[in-house]
Amino acid sequence: MDGINCDPFTFDMECRELNALYHKNESYDEIKSHHYIISFDPKDVTENGLTGEQAQQIGLEYARKNFPGHQALVCTHMDGHNESGNIHVHIVINSLRKYDVERQDFMERACDSRAGYKHHVSKDYLTHLKQSLMDICHREHLHQVDLLAPAEKKITDREYRAKHRGQKKLDERNSQILADGLTPRKTIFQTQKEFLRTAIEKAAASSCDLKEFQRLLMEKYGIKFKTSRGRFSYLHPERNKYITERMLGTHYGANYLLKLFEENTVKKENKKKLNVPEEYDTEVKPSVNRDSTPEQEEPIAILFVRSDLRLVTDLQTCVKAQQSAAYANKVKLSNLKEMAKTVAYIQEHGYDTRDFLEDSFTEIKNHASGSRKDLKSVEDKLRKVNEQIHYTGQYLANKSVYQQFCKAKNKGQFRQEHLAEISLYETARKFLKGQSVDSKLPSMKLLKAEKEKLLLQKKEAQKTYHYYRDCQKELNTVCSNVDTILGRAHSRQTEKEKSTNIS
Repeated sequence: MDGINCDPFTFDMECRELNALYHKNESYDEIKSHHYIISFDPKDVTENGLTGEQAQQIGLEYARKNFPGHQALVCTHMDGHNESGNIHVHIVINSLRKYDVERQDFMERACDSRAGYKHHVSKDYLTHLKQSLMDICHREHLHQVDLLAPAEKKITDREYRAKHRGQKKLDERNSQILADGLTPRKTIFQTQKEFLRTAIEKAAASSCDLKEFQRLLMEKYGIKFKTSRGRFSYLHPERNKYITERMLGTHYGANYLLKLFEENTVKKENKKKLNVPEEYDTEVKPSVNRDSTPEQEEPIAILFVRSDLRLVTDLQTCVKAQQSAAYANKVKLSNLKEMAKTVAYIQEHGYDTRDFLEDSFTEIKNHASGSRKDLKSVEDKLRKVNEQIHYTGQYLANKSVYQQFCKAKNKGQFRQEHLAEISLYETARKFLKGQSVDSKLPSMKLLKAEKEKLLLQKKEAQKTYHYYRDCQKELNTVCSNVDTILGRAHSRQTEKEKSTNIS
């Protein structure tokens, strides 16, 4: 924690003294302080070597640059809300400026640079603040989002906290239900906006025009849809007022969805030309050759066709089915449908014997395990390269200050005045020496080229792993359903069931 134009431990008293001096902030409803938060991506710690000290220096630089003349308190926390693991910096400023400063371009009024006047926030000023933070993150090679562009999925702080409160209450209610020996019907809490987003995504994925999209929303989710002046609005079943696309994000608005409908239409026409059933997704994704490097790829031997197969419910272990005869009959009908789908699935894919099905599952499982190792290997390489880029930039940025320090007559005083820059330089130099074999500084150009190459490899490795993972999940469901049909004990469990049994 540091203070700017004040002592951090007497920040409140100094602010009161300044307010009394200028007779400002005396009434209850006046804005007495402004609170800004710089929140870094959790990946910055592992991939870019971000530390609390570096985050604090960024916060101090940002506050001095954008809130000149104000008393400011800068405090860095090493962990985010709900143990999210992200480093973040709090900047709290007194709304009243303490010192006269040179007028800056982002200041709208003449008095915005003079002492005794309040902090004035305008749209242009907020744009400047966002751009300033993006520039700093770009310079430090940190992850960042485009703060100036509308969010694809807009989640406000109010909605974020409402979801956590709702989830907490739901967990407490479910714990009581479980204590009574019953099975909770709902385990995940959804806000109304989250329900709309999920429904819109699912309906849009299979729609080719607005009429089909509107029909699916109403039939499956009970959501009313309307357009007004080219903008989309949605009515949640439990609301009386529509929620506009602007409140949900750009991926739920007219521009994005209309393009998606066009793409779905093209895909549908291509499938018709190939005589492929519409309900099947026959996209073939690349696999990784186990005897080669991740860059070398070969066609997949087994075509994975997505289906809507679900696990057959075991009535003997279903508490709700044992307590309600009506629910048990409903589960029996559902089980019969899933069994019929399973039989059709194994016939369509040519699984003649149970052993052949088990061998296919084992093969896919091995592919999934291997592709996961490849992905992990690429991620480790990327993390090391990001670390080198970070420390190389840190080394070059503070090199000139360190050279001045070496030439300074009073080195003790110079170090005291430039402690942060010298410490950053020495830390970077120590790291780079430990990484280098021939004591040569790595080229930033080569490091960035290597990073781009690894990012492409990571993207391909993720596609391959997700393909095999989904295929493994589906075959696991098929095997379990076949065991149930044959009256055999299940030979495997899903990861979710394993974690449940352990807990």
